[in-house]
Amino acid sequence: MTLLKWLNNLGISQSMQTKIGLTVFYIVLLTLLRLLSGRLIHRHVKDVKRHYYWASAATYTISFLGIILLVVTWIKGISSLATYLGLVSAGMALALRDIIANIAGWLFIILRQPFRVGDRIQIGDFRGDVIDVNLFQFTIIEIGNWVDADQSTGRIIDIPNGLLMTQPIANYTKCFEFIWDEIPVLITHESNWKAAKQILMNIVQEKAEKTSHEAEAQIRTAAQKYMIFYKHLTPAVFTTMRDSGILLTIRYLTKPHQRRIMQQTIWEAILDAFAASPDISLATSSAASSKTITK
Repeated sequence: MTLLKWLNNLGISQSMQTKIGLTVFYIVLLTLLRLLSGRLIHRHVKDVKRHYYWASAATYTISFLGIILLVVTWIKGISSLATYLGLVSAGMALALRDIIANIAGWLFIILRQPFRVGDRIQIGDFRGDVIDVNLFQFTIIEIGNWVDADQSTGRIIDIPNGLLMTQPIANYTKCFEFIWDEIPVLITHESNWKAAKQILMNIVQEKAEKTSHEAEAQIRTAAQKYMIFYKHLTPAVFTTMRDSGILLTIRYLTKPHQRRIMQQTIWEAILDAFAASPDISLATSSAASSKTITK
C-alpha cells in the first residue's frame, strides 16, 4: 500500500502503475527461469559442447520471451505499426546503427550459419576458433599472429556481429574439415633429386594416406551443397628449379587443428631419411648466395 501511495503521489496513472508492476514481475519470473534452466542443464548435461548449446538455447528463448512480454505490456494501445514507427526519430535510428547492424549480423549467423561454435574462421585480419556467439558479438580464441602454423596465441577476441556484413569470412572447417598444406623442401643442385622426390612421396603417403580417405568421404557430402570438385585428394610432390637449389614441394590434406603436428611428423621423417642418404643434401638460400659470391 505504501508503494502505491508513493506512486500516486508522483502522479503516475493507474495504467502506468500496472505496466510497471507487470514489468517487475516479468523480470523476476524470467530471472528465476534462467537460473532454474541453468541449474538443470548443469546437472544433467555433462558434455561441454552440448552444455554450451543447451545453455545458449535457454538464454535466447527466455530473452525472446521477455522481449515479447515487454512489447505487449508497453506497446499496448498503439493501433498500427506505422504509428509505432512514427515515434522513432531519424536521430535515434542513426545513433543505434551499430547496435542494429550487430543484431542483423546475429540473425545472419543464426539463419545462414556461416560458422558455428567450434569452427575455425578468418574474418578480416582476425583468425581463430569460435568459442561463443551472442546477440551483439561473437568470440574467438586467436590463432597465428606471432605463433607459427596456426597454433593458438591464447588471446580471446570479441568481434562485433556487424562486421559480417562488410567483411568476407573464411571457414576452415564448414562441411569440409580439411585444408591443403604444403612443405617446401630445398635440396642442393648436386643432390639426387629423383631419389629425394621418391623419399618424400613415400613419407607423405604413409603419414597422410588415412587423411585422404577421410577427405574423399567428406567431399562427396560437401558436393551435395557446394560446387566443390577435387579430382585428386592424394598427396603429391612437385618439382621446381631455383637458383638456390631444387625445390620439392610436398602437398597434402590435413585437419586445421593438426597442421603443426603433421608438419613436425613429416619433417622428422625427412631428416631421418636424408641423413641415411649420402647423395642428398638440404640447401639453404644463404649458402647458395655465399657460393655465388665466391665464384
